[in-house]
Amino acid sequence: MSQNFTKFAFTKSVKEAQAQYGSRKSYARMEESGDRSVLTETEIPFIESRDSFYMATVGENGWPYVQFRGGPIGFLKILDNTTLGFADFSGNRQYKCHQESILVPD
Repeated sequence: MSQNFTKFAFTKSVKEAQAQYGSRKSYARMEESGDRSVLTETEIPFIESRDSFYMATVGENGWPYVQFRGGPIGFLKILDNTTLGFADFSGNRQYKCHQESILVPD
């Protein structure tokens, strides 16, 4: 994702709720910090030490799907500072996340 997620996540109503509950100031700073879409030395060791993660996709019908992925420590790899790779161990053979990741245009 090449844009800061706050551009999509912090809608007008979300910003209003943040203001009401006192967190708007800190999240405004996050928005002003600009885009950061690369992995850094902070995230890399954490990711490399995982034995599982959750992957979310959205199907062509717009329906979200979250799937657990697991394996031995190290199965989740850092391919470069914007790309993760993982061993795809046989699961329930639905191929939902696989197909949805192919259908999404860049």
